[in-house]
Amino acid sequence: MYKALNTKTFFAAMGLAAAIMAAEPANALDKVSYGTNWLAQAEHGGFYQAVADGTYKKYGLDVTIVQGGPNAANSALLISGKLDFYMGGPQQEIDAVKQGIPIVDVAAIFQKDPQVLIAHPDAGVEKFEDLAKLPTLFLSKDGYITYFEWMKANFQGFKDEQFKPYNFSPAPFLADKQSAQQGYVTSEPYEIEKQAGWKPKVFLIADAGYSPYSTMITAQKALVDKNPDLVQRFVNASIEGWYNYLYGDNKAANELIKKDNPDMTDGQIAYSIAKMKEYGIVESGEALEKGIGCITEAHYKKFFDEMVQIKLFDADIDYKKAFDTQFVCKGIGMSLKK
Repeated sequence: MYKALNTKTFFAAMGLAAAIMAAEPANALDKVSYGTNWLAQAEHGGFYQAVADGTYKKYGLDVTIVQGGPNAANSALLISGKLDFYMGGPQQEIDAVKQGIPIVDVAAIFQKDPQVLIAHPDAGVEKFEDLAKLPTLFLSKDGYITYFEWMKANFQGFKDEQFKPYNFSPAPFLADKQSAQQGYVTSEPYEIEKQAGWKPKVFLIADAGYSPYSTMITAQKALVDKNPDLVQRFVNASIEGWYNYLYGDNKAANELIKKDNPDMTDGQIAYSIAKMKEYGIVESGEALEKGIGCITEAHYKKFFDEMVQIKLFDADIDYKKAFDTQFVCKGIGMSLKK
């Protein structure tokens, strides 16, 4: 038989319920971590923008950006499950497939790799092919085994004898007029012009045909399978963040970038944003019609075939396991472009 609560018990129960509701909001945000591949910079701006302007919160997310850097191991933290998402790249993910590591790219923020070769303005280098005439190319070890191998396979004149190790300083390049050095279109040319007082010649390797995506959103396959809604919300919010960063008020995002990386300057940030737009780093190809972050199988396959051509990967690797196109190419955020 039902027995009514007495007044004292009733109000005690109501008080307990109210306390629980206050401690656990009905719309609690999902905590998410995203690891970048280097120190904070404008090339990470859309992610910082989505934190700064509340876009992630709008999508029910509490996002922590974990800054990369020379001593960071963010890719390993993704694999171990200590990060939810990472700023990976197709070469890494295809190599992960080869090793049986289940990680996948779910969005490609950069449609073009920002890698460039930089030459002196008066060295007779007027087009990409002319770089083959130079006796010295300062390249990193990774650059030597990837895009330089691609250059040798696709253009006449490039040879191993040109290679000298790049020590991440422009000094050797500045001292040698008959040399070129690697860099990012968004950063090194700015610093070289500041130091040298002249504007260098800049050649985007992507515009010569080299086709990897870059600045990915990469996740464990288990997260994609178990919580696709979380993945979709993070991808959508990040894409909106990029539109707002490139075309809206990005002051608060830039302050967060400088807080994480005190060496970053307003001048470098402004230069990087301008070059991302000028060269179509974020918006080119399929992204122009289907939105920032777009991944297509055809584009991914083109890069895979290039890497097979230079024998970096075997042709029998199932490269399709390295990406998942279900979260992108939906036109998300395009209305924010002004």
